[in-house]
Amino acid sequence: MKEDYYEILEISKSATAAEIKKAYRKKAIQHHPDKNPGDHEAEAMFKKSAEAYEVLSDPNKRSRYDQFGHRAFDGGGGFGGGGGMNMDDIFSQFGDIFGGGFSGGFGGGFGGGGRRTVKGSNLRIRVQLTLEEIANGVEKKIKVKRKKLAQGTTYKTCSTCNGQGQVTRIQNTILGRMQTSATCSTCGGSGQIVDSKPANADAEGMLVTEETVSIKIPAGVVDGMQLKVSGKGNDAPGDGIPGDLLVAIEEKPHVTLQREGDNLHYDLYVSFSEAALGTSKEIETVTGKVRIKIDSGAQSGKILRLRNKGIPSINGYGTGDLLVHVNVWTPKSLSKEQREFFERMSDDEHFQPKPEKEDKSFFEKVKDMFS
Repeated sequence: MKEDYYEILEISKSATAAEIKKAYRKKAIQHHPDKNPGDHEAEAMFKKSAEAYEVLSDPNKRSRYDQFGHRAFDGGGGFGGGGGMNMDDIFSQFGDIFGGGFSGGFGGGFGGGGRRTVKGSNLRIRVQLTLEEIANGVEKKIKVKRKKLAQGTTYKTCSTCNGQGQVTRIQNTILGRMQTSATCSTCGGSGQIVDSKPANADAEGMLVTEETVSIKIPAGVVDGMQLKVSGKGNDAPGDGIPGDLLVAIEEKPHVTLQREGDNLHYDLYVSFSEAALGTSKEIETVTGKVRIKIDSGAQSGKILRLRNKGIPSINGYGTGDLLVHVNVWTPKSLSKEQREFFERMSDDEHFQPKPEKEDKSFFEKVKDMFS
């Protein structure tokens, strides 16, 4: 089981953005590989800290993590696991919080830095899902336009940084000579620039192509959740790595079902006669149609619970229920014979309202459902 991100950074769940940043900086300095050469445990902790910061420093990701835990990023999100993280990726993404990057931000004490692995830009798409697809999980094949390295493109060493990916500057100050390093603006830190490319490629040797991407969406996702498909974003120039495809989930409205968390609600209308005599009704669920029994004397507002007929929890906490709300339909117009019948019954004792103790109010019934 993955460790809690708050515990990794040793902060409370109410920590502010400044406190998260401060805690991560402390952990990164403590476990930096240059400070702990050959210490695999320190390196693993360094990666875990970066993964925790990547999620908790982003308000959107933090909100989803607080609500769903690590399951919020199943199939992607965060770094997808600290053990497989690329050190260059950590340095490039989080070095800025140290005021100059890992190579120079510590005053040169750790060394390191230099040429980094460039990552291509991410792509974002929105995928609409029905309640049935959300309840059962689904695999979607989506056509995506992404930049790919054009065949025949070659690269050469960047002359600005001589392939180092960084430009070092030495300045004389009142404190002495200060050395600072910055990412090379010519090659973007990759240490390479385009040497030759096809005529139809862009300045970085890229071509826009359409590709069909298969996206596995787990059961229980919620509207607004974002999944990540690693490596399906735009390619990076040179020997860089592709960006990611970020998939935003959009839930389609259902004709008869309303979702509330993992539970579903269904409004069932029955006639006077059906409520008085009892009946059975076929209703629609996300896993198919089911037939339910309505006992005689059913009252409007009665709630029937169909267990495990709702939406599976994204956190693996089981499946929600389907709550069927019984509504007795009152006719808006009556024939002469019908009106005469109800007039005769108006004083009949069987037609007089006699609420029993077990006939709770609507709000009491709903409260009982969730108590």
